[in-house]
Amino acid sequence: MAAPARRLCHIAFHAPAGLPLARDLQRLFGFQPLAVREADGWRQLALRSGDAVFLVNEGAGPAEPLYGLDPHHAVPSATNLCFDVADAGAAARALAALGCSVPVPPVSVRDGQGAATYAVISSPAGNLSLTLLDRTGFCGPFLPGFRPVPSAPGPGWVSHVDHLTLACTPSSSPKLMRWFHDCLGFHHLPLSPGEDPELGLEVAAESGPGGLRLTALRAPTGSAVPTLLLAESLLGVTSRQDQVQQFLARNGGPGLQHVGLYTPNIMKATEGVVGAGGQLLTPPEAYYQQPGKEKQILAAGLEPSLLARQGVLLDGDRGKFLLQVFTKSLFAEDTFFLELIQRQGATGFGQGNIRALWQSVQEQAARVQEA
Repeated sequence: MAAPARRLCHIAFHAPAGLPLARDLQRLFGFQPLAVREADGWRQLALRSGDAVFLVNEGAGPAEPLYGLDPHHAVPSATNLCFDVADAGAAARALAALGCSVPVPPVSVRDGQGAATYAVISSPAGNLSLTLLDRTGFCGPFLPGFRPVPSAPGPGWVSHVDHLTLACTPSSSPKLMRWFHDCLGFHHLPLSPGEDPELGLEVAAESGPGGLRLTALRAPTGSAVPTLLLAESLLGVTSRQDQVQQFLARNGGPGLQHVGLYTPNIMKATEGVVGAGGQLLTPPEAYYQQPGKEKQILAAGLEPSLLARQGVLLDGDRGKFLLQVFTKSLFAEDTFFLELIQRQGATGFGQGNIRALWQSVQEQAARVQEA
């Protein structure tokens, strides 16, 4: 591996001025302002909930936004993942030697609270760039060049980023898996026993051709980097785009489709999100009527009717459970969305939930296409 990632520092979004993304993250999902920078035509606002940090880059300037890259992208999207590395300069040189493009060579930024060095590399995943950051010499709340923003404590709905999901073109997952392995030290994480890394986990559509292929990658041992999921469509003859194909079309190519945010209490979090005006996807009606589902929910110490009312999915057994819910897209283009996830001893993603989540997003995508 050329540049082993030690932890995820933040996820950056590119949005035109006036888009209510920063406001929605605060009002609907409990994120609180952390630090801000306004210079060179950019307004960069960092927001935090627990250890999850989002950086919203608004506007467009003659220079690149600090710690990132202007994607010159036609639609708003999550465009950058910032990883902490031991030595940003050495990491950039090693990746360049592997053939990676380094549009922002190593640069140091300093203010009264210390210094940080970063470089930006292009990834093979569409408009997604990666920032390699060394901030061991900085003691401020966020990064050099940003002014701290006082804020009240948030509701605590989100504690950290659990996973990141990239929407990929068909048959591209093996190539992406090798790139993340060689460049950042990620390894294949089986989602099912005996899974072939080249094939991943295949989730067939409930009716008709097509479906979803998921490949999970875990970061180097000892790092604090979320699991990375590669999602691609299974080839099939159908007249309607599935959710991954729709993302690729609306986003203009591959990219970060959604972020899984860990919540210590998914029932409290979903109630808070909905109460604030957030919109969650509705699971298929048949999900809660599956044989054994009510017993499974009760075994987790939860009320089946409450889960159904709030659209929360549950999978697992032997005292280990996984609870998940998807939001609707944060953008009018119906691309990027969030997931709330709670783990009660479960470490995987639950094949039953994967199928139900796929179906719920699929039904929402169909409604959007028909609108």
